[in-house]
Amino acid sequence: MTVIDGKAIAAKLRGEVAVAAAALRARGIAPTLAVVLVGDDPASAVYVRNKTKAAREAGVDVRDHKLPATATQAELLALVGQLSADRDVDGILVQMPLPRGLDADLVIRAIDPAKDVDGLHPANLGYLAQGKPVFVPCTPKGCMRLLREVHCNPAGLRAVVLGRSNLVGRPIALLLQNADATVTVCHSKTKDLAAEVRRADIIVAAIGKPELVKGAWISDGAIVLDVGINRTPDGKLVGDVEFAAAAERARAITPVPGGVGPMTIACLLENTVEACKRRR
Repeated sequence: MTVIDGKAIAAKLRGEVAVAAAALRARGIAPTLAVVLVGDDPASAVYVRNKTKAAREAGVDVRDHKLPATATQAELLALVGQLSADRDVDGILVQMPLPRGLDADLVIRAIDPAKDVDGLHPANLGYLAQGKPVFVPCTPKGCMRLLREVHCNPAGLRAVVLGRSNLVGRPIALLLQNADATVTVCHSKTKDLAAEVRRADIIVAAIGKPELVKGAWISDGAIVLDVGINRTPDGKLVGDVEFAAAAERARAITPVPGGVGPMTIACLLENTVEACKRRR
């Protein structure tokens, strides 16, 4: 059984991004990511700090834009429009969640699809659905890289995705379909979740419920990617999968923390450098 070291794989990917960024800089081009943070949510501030630090270490310039929690929809849309029009900005990241009263869908649609390094614009999700991806959402993209790192070719395998969010569930299901897996998407209305999981060669859990997936549900030799990150009442971080029991059966499994999570920022940087190459 392999515990998939997301930290090490993310570091490897950030190194690849740094090489690509250095090649652009040698031509006088500085890959640039604009980060927009609205309000003062402590978790969002930490995420933004981590993204900014990783970007600079990989040779990607960062422009931080902070708006107060009192910012209006019009003010936020005006900033996004300004960044979309700025020729020196390659990628735009608007940190979610937004404060109450702001419409995230409107904001995502206002981003130039060529700078949508989060891969959430309807145009980019549409290209992914057509099997012609341009920018892929970062966490699902990271999941596919983790599968490659453990030499898993999804073609012909049965994959079960738990969760159907636009951030993870829907795009990872499309990516797995595009890789020729047979994909089942499970959700709150799925009957007999345990039976669906037992049939899977690949399980991607992104449902946001601590240890919902029991180890006994995992078939021998399956690969488990646990996207969930939940805090228990005693302050411990756990995933959506019962790790210790699942690890006894799985061929490979991601831990929480240190599995899928580190891949998200690395893939954001990869998308930013890719956006820079395409645009310039």
